[in-house]
Amino acid sequence: MLTPLNLRELSRKEELFAPGHRMCTGCGAPIVVRMVMMAAQYPLVVANATGCLEVSTSIDGFTSWKTPWIHSAFENAAATLAGVETMYRSLRKQGKLADDIRFVAFGGDGGTADIGFQSLSGAMERGHDLTYICYDNGAYMNTGIQRSSATPFGADTATSPVGSVSTGKPQQAKDMTRIMAAHGIPYVAQASPSHWQDLMKKVRKALEIRGPKFINVIAPCNRGWRTGTDDAIQLSRLAVETCYWPLYEVENGVTRITVTSREKKPLTEFLKPQGRFKHLFKPGNEQLLAEAQSQVDACWQRLQREQAMGL
Repeated sequence: MLTPLNLRELSRKEELFAPGHRMCTGCGAPIVVRMVMMAAQYPLVVANATGCLEVSTSIDGFTSWKTPWIHSAFENAAATLAGVETMYRSLRKQGKLADDIRFVAFGGDGGTADIGFQSLSGAMERGHDLTYICYDNGAYMNTGIQRSSATPFGADTATSPVGSVSTGKPQQAKDMTRIMAAHGIPYVAQASPSHWQDLMKKVRKALEIRGPKFINVIAPCNRGWRTGTDDAIQLSRLAVETCYWPLYEVENGVTRITVTSREKKPLTEFLKPQGRFKHLFKPGNEQLLAEAQSQVDACWQRLQREQAMGL
């Protein structure tokens, strides 16, 4: 049963994601994970794909996880958790286990949109009762800031470097939220740590719904984005306010925008603070900025149409 979010009650809850991990100062990912774990109203079993989050929260006999936690390979967090969830259902059916448990997988965009895509798609298609949460920082940050399919258009990365023959990544980011919605699963959402109530409400809703669920959460990386160590929440907010990262949900096939800014800001306000986009502001690259803005505008207009039409 969904209960209202209450700051006082949340402040009294036990932290299921402990401090003392070794994520970079100011990283968006542990902020996201802490909010997710705090929102949960059920016992959790967590699976974690290889990546920044995994290697930095489980160092040589130490862990930040106060729940049962499984480190899977880069490519199979969803498959691993699907197997555990299947075993749980069997034990419940046999009367050997009575606990009401929920299953959550965490993966970065590399382990979600690229390497782990096939196992994620399979788990969603088979209908496993689990919630997969992608913390999207827009590149393979753990291994040297290489581009992923979720890296935004124009970004300067180790494998889409800016130089005399390149202006950064030439492709748009893969839209994993819409791809997951196309699986016809009960619940899909996009969230941001800058809007904590929206994020936590979506987590609580997902954990109440039976069947496969997917939540895509933006998670700024100051090393890969080349920003300050205290910019994660501000950049997350700008991503929402410029509609680069609109906040919405698709429940049983119906789209609903959950946060609408009073004024849609130009995309440049999100791009300019980030060193990975500094080349876009040099003379001669005005067309690249215009193209990036056009992409965002088209996606935002399509989302509004889908909401209006009840799609």
